[in-house]
Amino acid sequence: MAKRERVVRMSVEQPLWRALTGYRVLTMVYAVLLVAFGRDRYERPWIAVVYLTVLCCWTLATLPKVANAASCTKRFLGADLTVALVGILLTPLADAQAQSFDGPTLPSIWTAGSVLAYAIKGGWRWAGVASSLVAVANIVERGHPSRDTFHNVLLVWVASIAIGYVVEVARASERTLARALEIEAATRERERLARDIHDSVLQVLAMVQRRGTALGGEAAELGRMAGEQEVALRTLVAGGLTRPSLVSEDESEGAFVRVVEVDDEPDDDTPVDVRVLLAPRAGSRVTLSEPGAPVLLPQPAARELATAVGAALDNVRVHAGEDAHAWVLIEDWPDEVVVTVRDDGPGIPEGRLAEAWGEGRMGVALSIRGRLRDLGGSAELISVPGQGTEVELKVPRGKAGEK
Repeated sequence: MAKRERVVRMSVEQPLWRALTGYRVLTMVYAVLLVAFGRDRYERPWIAVVYLTVLCCWTLATLPKVANAASCTKRFLGADLTVALVGILLTPLADAQAQSFDGPTLPSIWTAGSVLAYAIKGGWRWAGVASSLVAVANIVERGHPSRDTFHNVLLVWVASIAIGYVVEVARASERTLARALEIEAATRERERLARDIHDSVLQVLAMVQRRGTALGGEAAELGRMAGEQEVALRTLVAGGLTRPSLVSEDESEGAFVRVVEVDDEPDDDTPVDVRVLLAPRAGSRVTLSEPGAPVLLPQPAARELATAVGAALDNVRVHAGEDAHAWVLIEDWPDEVVVTVRDDGPGIPEGRLAEAWGEGRMGVALSIRGRLRDLGGSAELISVPGQGTEVELKVPRGKAGEK
């Protein structure tokens, strides 16, 4: 089944932007209520009314600007911070007694929203610059630094820088996760291709080499060439699996790219009887034992399981000899399907599988274990020299249809 890759964009920053949007609206309402309930103390209430009218219009009109990182431009951030600073500096003009006690400024805590936008957009450095400008404006507005003023300024400065630092760490984590997901997707695709190559091209080349050597003459030369090509192809496949390359990466702010494999054509999930797929494998040298009732699995899972069983039987024929006998047992359990392939061959010497992997012979690792792993199952191999080999393939029903 041909496959293509679809790119899915995800971002952990989006909840921060949504929270900032709500914060700006709520603090706008809070600033209006502060002025409304304390209007008696303002010597020039019209200044407060005009400023708050501008603040409300600005906040509501710019809500789309704080919806995501792309919309929040540098020009908007500069204008937004200017609105906050102007409101702080206008406070003494509206309230002549503002400098004699530590009362709220006209924008009040709305100013923190402007600083937080800097933190989410540009990280802790941008947050440090914005909070420092707010600190200077507050000191100028008070006329002299008081303990409460210093406390409020320090709180905004530390909080904004901390949030900016957390955002930068989150972005770095996203990039690392994106690379890991890309490597995983590339590796799984290479393993799938390697299994297909092993089950077709490599098997044919190995057969040509054996037959050519047995026939001799010109056929022997063809067999030798087929053997050389088999070794070269195995080396190429093994090298591709051990050195996966990354697909294209998008490191735009606030998003990471996840590569997801999808089929060009959807697989048919109609249940298939595993017994029917394995029945052609039975013969004079292969005994098939099966339950009396159908053993159903989704079609993709059943097909992969049958292919893995075929690879195990091919290994019996190639490594145990033409006279070896194999027994295939199908077991249908409530939570999984188990197929066991056992032979009466000489068995596998200890360390032979690791040696075969080093030589690029990856039939067991890819054609059998790789397929079962992709189905969420497992493949266990038990071999005792002189007593044959047994391969147990397990496919869980819960994950079999998710491939």
